[in-house]
Amino acid sequence: MSVVSKNTKVLLLAAALTGAASASVSAQTQQPADSDLSVTVSDTSPDRSQLPKGPEVKGIISARSGARVQVTSEDGSKKVVLIDDATKITASKGLFGMGSKKLASTSLLNGLPVTIQTLQAGDGLLASQIKLENRDLKTAAMIHGGTEQGFAEQTAATEALRGRMGDIDKYNVKGTTNVNFDTGKSNLSPQGQSDLCAVASQAEAMDNALLLVVGYTDSTGSPDFNQVLSEKRASRVVNYLQQACHWKPYRMLTPTGMSEADPLADNSTPEGKAQNRRVSVNILVSKAVDGF
Repeated sequence: MSVVSKNTKVLLLAAALTGAASASVSAQTQQPADSDLSVTVSDTSPDRSQLPKGPEVKGIISARSGARVQVTSEDGSKKVVLIDDATKITASKGLFGMGSKKLASTSLLNGLPVTIQTLQAGDGLLASQIKLENRDLKTAAMIHGGTEQGFAEQTAATEALRGRMGDIDKYNVKGTTNVNFDTGKSNLSPQGQSDLCAVASQAEAMDNALLLVVGYTDSTGSPDFNQVLSEKRASRVVNYLQQACHWKPYRMLTPTGMSEADPLADNSTPEGKAQNRRVSVNILVSKAVDGF
């Protein structure tokens, strides 16, 4: 079993509790690309000063297709909202370890609770501001009853797994793979891509394994820049694991950005900084499942 840092262990409970809602919902609501996401807003960004205010949209992200986001509300109704470069995305304090700052659109993962301020653009809605909300696990039950798309195989697997996890904060860490990045970048190298699919294959061979993805930076740059960068790196890894390595979303705990925290090596040397510019992918199995 790999040795894991104290900070990573501390993250497990927070990530698991938030991720349980996000991952479970994501499995139940994920849709094929372009499925039921038609919207008539132009792809070019309109003059926002000329657009009237639209309705507030609250609910769960239930599908993504390019710049279009589908949100399912508590009553099961769905709205499609367009996002562009001017859309401001923030998070509730403490969600994924993120503060209320501008986030990348890659943070808009299926299953996340959101409140969206909109503008009326033709027959569609354009998001002016999106806030990721920090809600409890009741949100998952809301979407479970509010969407008609159950994905029976994934739902059954998820429910069986969740039902056996009495102590979801207690995991055995079966392995940790670190994927490294260039300074200030979040692009995956060919070696990183290969390593991610290898860890997905390793985890797939284990019964009921989950993945916890944690992004880090070296000490170069400001704390605010590094926080956003660590989150972007974690999101990039999650996307690649799901899209290229075919890792199921419902077996992924909520990704976390930890900025400069928990360095593996000394940031005073180029070699140390290179080790710290990383995303750690942890293979986890609940002790309730693992037997000890």
